[in-house]
Amino acid sequence: MARVGLTTEGLIRAGAETADEIGFERTTPTELARRFGVRTASLYSHVRNAHDLKTGIALLALEELADRASEAVAGRAGKDALTAFANVYRDYAREHPGRFAATQFPLDPQAAASSAGVRHARMSRAILRGYHLAEPHQTHAVRLLGSVFSGYVNLEAAGGFSHSAPDSQESWTEILDALDVLLRTWPTTS
Repeated sequence: MARVGLTTEGLIRAGAETADEIGFERTTPTELARRFGVRTASLYSHVRNAHDLKTGIALLALEELADRASEAVAGRAGKDALTAFANVYRDYAREHPGRFAATQFPLDPQAAASSAGVRHARMSRAILRGYHLAEPHQTHAVRLLGSVFSGYVNLEAAGGFSHSAPDSQESWTEILDALDVLLRTWPTTS
């Protein structure tokens, strides 16, 4: 029987908060049980195992991030949309480091197809329409943006830019300017 007060949604939200505090990798059903003051077995009527918990946190984080990105890029195009989109990712990673790590958790194909990850890809492609990229170049550009955004925020979070000048904000701004130029002049011949 499920313990009164514990719900799947509540556990996933608590897991997301825990991930932000101690790291996504260290967030487990055992850790949540300790925080709730219950036995780990009490959680298994809500989450099957650690993988199920991590999948739930990933889905929540993807949804939160997609909602923020959608709001930020609404009514924008070109470099303005690109910058707004990129800043949402960076800000979310800074505010919610564990949840941002969760957005990179490998989902099974069915979960991925029904997740907000699809919205992220659509938003990326919508931004790239302003740069007039046709396939397969658009797919390459989506992958480039994801790599730059994730790579930069992960390096920044690890302190990779904290020991040299200029500061990371100046580099971030210049990188976004460079991405805009690259996208406007993307080589389309093979």
